Amino acid sequence: MKNRTLKIEKTNIPTILKFTSNDILTSGSHQYNNIDEAKNSPLAQQLFYLPFVKRVYISANFIALERFPIVEWSDVQDEVKEQIENYLNEGGVLVSEETAPKKNPVEVYAESTPNPTVLKFVANIKLVENDLEFKNSEEAKNSPLAVELFNFPFVKEVFISENYVSVTKNDLAEWNEITVEIRSFIRQFIADGKTIALATAVPQKVSEVYMPDIELDDVSKQIIDILEEYIKPAVAADGGNIMFQSYSPSSKTVNVILQGACSGCPSSTITLKNGIENMLKQLIPGKINEVVAVNY
Repeated sequence: MKNRTLKIEKTNIPTILKFTSNDILTSGSHQYNNIDEAKNSPLAQQLFYLPFVKRVYISANFIALERFPIVEWSDVQDEVKEQIENYLNEGGVLVSEETAPKKNPVEVYAESTPNPTVLKFVANIKLVENDLEFKNSEEAKNSPLAVELFNFPFVKEVFISENYVSVTKNDLAEWNEITVEIRSFIRQFIADGKTIALATAVPQKVSEVYMPDIELDDVSKQIIDILEEYIKPAVAADGGNIMFQSYSPSSKTVNVILQGACSGCPSSTITLKNGIENMLKQLIPGKINEVVAVNY
């Protein structure tokens, strides 16, 4: 019997802690939101009996736990680590493949966008809770799907939204040569029940990502509400996303960030000026002079 020792690792989300092994624990990735979902994982069921455990993530070489705010990890992490180590070293089963959920019936279809370098692959199921953008493979380390997509030599950028994946290609191939391959890969990845993005993937909410400690003024709050209610659904239909970055009361300038198909799109300037800028001027009269896209 292998004597496993786990390493405690913090994540960029304070409520989530990883217990990492130096060898493979199981195949695939599994997420359990409650004890009922954990019927195929005796370890996850055992961990849910700890009153502070909110979610359990089991991946190839680590077990991650999300806690409720009733305790701090510093108070319980050593005991949890010891409990998991004992379970593993006694030969306990992490995930029972016999009772694992069946593959999801998944459909994925390709859809063109206004950006000729971007294609949108739409699924019939929910993929992620928050929009996630990855400019390169290094940024994609918390998204197994994005990591795999970057293995294709023609994939330049990946944007994952609630029910679709926007893929930006480089000049190595034309869409008519690679669309079927990417669509089939994404469909199979989802159907196999693989993890789209880990809980440690950074949610793309500008208020958290770009301005975590800044108190927004009333105009900025109005702008965000308008973008969320009127603009985002429209750009999502085109495989993209728009996020508020900042507002300058002195110049009355709104800075936004374009993602997915909107980033680098030839028609994005027209959309900004004729659509978004005009709408903001009408709905917030006297407060908006121009809208400027800031592409990171």
